[in-house]
Amino acid sequence: MTGSPLLDHLTRRAAQAPDAPLFTFPAEDARAAISAARTVELIGMFAEALQREGVGVGDRVVAQVPTSPESVLLCLATQWTGAVFVPLNPALGTDETALLVDDADPTVTLLGADALATLVDVAHGYAVAATGVDPAGPVHRDADDPAAIIYTSGTTGRPKGAIVTHGNLASNAETLAVTWGFTPDDVTVHALPTFHAHGLFVAVNTALVAGSSLHFLGRFDPDRVIDALAGPGTVLMGVPTFYTRLLASERFTRRLADGVRLFISGSAPLTEKVFHEFEARTGQRILERYGMSETEMIASNPLHGTRVAGTVGFALPGVDVRIRLDDDPDRP
Repeated sequence: MTGSPLLDHLTRRAAQAPDAPLFTFPAEDARAAISAARTVELIGMFAEALQREGVGVGDRVVAQVPTSPESVLLCLATQWTGAVFVPLNPALGTDETALLVDDADPTVTLLGADALATLVDVAHGYAVAATGVDPAGPVHRDADDPAAIIYTSGTTGRPKGAIVTHGNLASNAETLAVTWGFTPDDVTVHALPTFHAHGLFVAVNTALVAGSSLHFLGRFDPDRVIDALAGPGTVLMGVPTFYTRLLASERFTRRLADGVRLFISGSAPLTEKVFHEFEARTGQRILERYGMSETEMIASNPLHGTRVAGTVGFALPGVDVRIRLDDDPDRP
């Protein structure tokens, strides 16, 4: 093992299929595809830049930056250094951001696009600012070591930082890749925010361990998503509002959906109405699953078999689920 369990997947992929694309972009986007080998190179350069700012093992790196491939590379680069990545929602107000930054006690704080641009040469898209030295290899981390802190929504008070380990990220991605039948031929249409575990970990890491690619849109727009599904996309990993807005478009037809092998929904409950309307339009049933920031994915409807509207399926392999009645808080 050369780094974290997840980074091991990436470095092996870069060695075995260096030219295989990890990130691709729409035709109107001037950015070139980013290969597996180039991804590793860029992550190493990001990591070296972080280390020059004093980031070391166990330190926190706070990033409140726009959704972009660079934000994903920054997350992986933080893991590369052995530090802990702390993404924050760019929509947070100044006061709430300050509270979370104070709680995280970071060594480096990147707030906004301008801060991220200090690590990236934006004129060339993905050329990291020259350092004059070759980046060192990833720092070894064990499965139980922290990889990230995700702040929960704070529905019972102030947001709380949930620690996610390297082992949790890797094992969850490995399980999902098998459970959802991912192969190197898959192309996940990525239109999710990367400050959230869904877009940052579930979508990215599942593709990473499966050796498949991400068609990166940066944000959800029905027409851009439809274009992607009509082209390279084989999987859409979304939230319920994605499907509501797709159904509102006359361009979203059964013929278009026939080229997509899997539609996944999470992060919020999918209504039975949308589930059935989607099936009537496309002939396919959305695969709903359930997870939490603290644990990543816990349960999923089956890839093969009956997917039931209004349910999140069964516990994933390696996961135990227990239902405790609300009226008996002392039940063990």
